Amino acid sequence: MQRSTSLTGLQDQKKLRYVIYVAMFCTIQVVLMLIPFLGFIPIGPIAATTLHLPVITAGVLLGKKAGMTLGFLFGLISMTRATLTPGLTSFLFSPFAPAVGGYSGNIFSLIIAFVPRILLGWASAVLYQKFKEQKLTEKIAPGLAGLLATLLHTTLVLSGISLFFGEAYASVLGIDGPLINFIMGIVFTNGIVEAILAVFVVTALTKVLQRVVKLDDEW
Repeated sequence: MQRSTSLTGLQDQKKLRYVIYVAMFCTIQVVLMLIPFLGFIPIGPIAATTLHLPVITAGVLLGKKAGMTLGFLFGLISMTRATLTPGLTSFLFSPFAPAVGGYSGNIFSLIIAFVPRILLGWASAVLYQKFKEQKLTEKIAPGLAGLLATLLHTTLVLSGISLFFGEAYASVLGIDGPLINFIMGIVFTNGIVEAILAVFVVTALTKVLQRVVKLDDEW
């Protein structure tokens, strides 16, 4: 009986620590959003972001559920920002943003805002675990997971824009040539910057935080 009570107490402590860690990453993400030019960095028509970094790190350290939770928050922040501080392309991420040039958002805006971000957190955790199974070291696995997950996120966001709002996107930005060329230009600017940033920041954060947060299948 005493042993059972002890195990229950340990499980409760584990759940509490998990909630605290997830709340910590959520707080970091909100802070990044609130500080100008830190969470969203204007580079071209779609701002580069650092909000993917807490998502990836949470996925690596805490697993799929935490990564997806942070990804959902990323999507919520993106939608809220597009709604409250709208720009030319805000309708891509929020159905509540004002119409631009006769174009407005819809249900597909929510798909673009949320689905790639949630999958970012999921992919970060899955890739990291796969790399660990392949015996990659902690110097390589977190950064490589961050790199690939970021590129996946960028691809999904831009593919969603092209698929659901290609004509509207080209129109409001005055794109004359093939949209695919413009999209690829974003991949090789914003996308590469975010991916490289993920490699270094996620590797560094994982190295520091893994002393506190236990890894493997604990969560």
